[in-house]
Amino acid sequence: MNSKHYSINSKLKDYELSSLGQDLHDEQDLDPVNPVDHVEEIGHQLAVGVQIGNLSKRFGETIALDQVSIKVAPGELFFLLGPSGCGKTTLLRTIAGFVEPDAGEVIFDARDMTAVPPHKRNTALVFQGYALWPHMTVAQNVEYGLRVRGVLTSERRRRVSEILEVVHLADLAGRYPSELSGGQQQRVAVARAIVVNPDVLLLDEPLSNLDTPLRAEMRREILRIHRQTGITTIYVTHDQKEALSMGQRVAILDRGRIVQIGRPDECYKQPRTPFVAHFLGEANFVEGRIATVHGDGTCEVTTSLGRMVVAPPSEPAASRPVAGQNVRCCFRPESLRLVGPGEVGATNCFRARVASRTYLGGTVEYELKAADGSVALRAITLGVGLDKAEGSEIVLALAPGDIVLL
Repeated sequence: MNSKHYSINSKLKDYELSSLGQDLHDEQDLDPVNPVDHVEEIGHQLAVGVQIGNLSKRFGETIALDQVSIKVAPGELFFLLGPSGCGKTTLLRTIAGFVEPDAGEVIFDARDMTAVPPHKRNTALVFQGYALWPHMTVAQNVEYGLRVRGVLTSERRRRVSEILEVVHLADLAGRYPSELSGGQQQRVAVARAIVVNPDVLLLDEPLSNLDTPLRAEMRREILRIHRQTGITTIYVTHDQKEALSMGQRVAILDRGRIVQIGRPDECYKQPRTPFVAHFLGEANFVEGRIATVHGDGTCEVTTSLGRMVVAPPSEPAASRPVAGQNVRCCFRPESLRLVGPGEVGATNCFRARVASRTYLGGTVEYELKAADGSVALRAITLGVGLDKAEGSEIVLALAPGDIVLL
């Protein structure tokens, strides 16, 4: 058996899962006085909303969380996204009850859970390393949480059978973790978490150990399972593709603070800070100064590329731009489009030269230089339209709605 599986016990101890707040018990050691003879069907319980208010946490001199506040709607698939060390896993563990905050509150619906121990919160945490018991079969791993809770044997079997159908593992119920693929192990971990009908499902980078094709497949699986169960789910990741493709909303963290919350498309198209723009994907930045602000919020900005017209943001900005203000014009590489030479002088059109061209199969990336050499830009095309050789001079255009002022 793979030695990787034998390191799981230490992980369980570290995260306090080994007890779910209690000591581990064999089935015969469970207290039979008040066995649970019925639990709700998977996904049939009312979904729970989560509210985090001004949560703060320090580890020595390190600020892990700095007055973090979020609201997760009942049944929502909510993502915590950020680079390593930004505080996202600390926040997840605080919601689970494994980390005690220095300040702030954790609320499930109207229940204050801040001081409630982990085993009384009815949350389920799926670990990055899955933490499956190597000596237990798939069915026994999934059944474990129900046994700890004292659920009767007949009810356990019914629930395990039901959830293995949901995660498409019914035919593998008798296998051991070492006999499963990475994707199958991941589904066992998810099944073990949701079989107990948690109020909140917490996922800590569950796909990080999978290769790229399998990650794409498991993203679809998790979405399917979430739609089928409707459990409120908070998902931690540093992978932008996971958050953008799966999340109903995303909170982006930087150095212990939330810098933006919104739908994935909103955060990508309307980043509020250079950090968000960079972290969510490639971005071009051009320095400028606001020349005119029109009544509808449209701005005209003087830049080295010429005068740029910028549409007002879809969401109201924290502060209204004013004439004379120094700004950075931010736009995505895929927003640039090739136009004919006759378009020079039209709105948001400018000349550039192709510095390099990189073919990537489905896309082509271009490194560009503004005609006067003052600005380096990047463009991405699907392999058609912008098909120019290195050294070519081209004319590019930007839609006013594709530019964000930062």
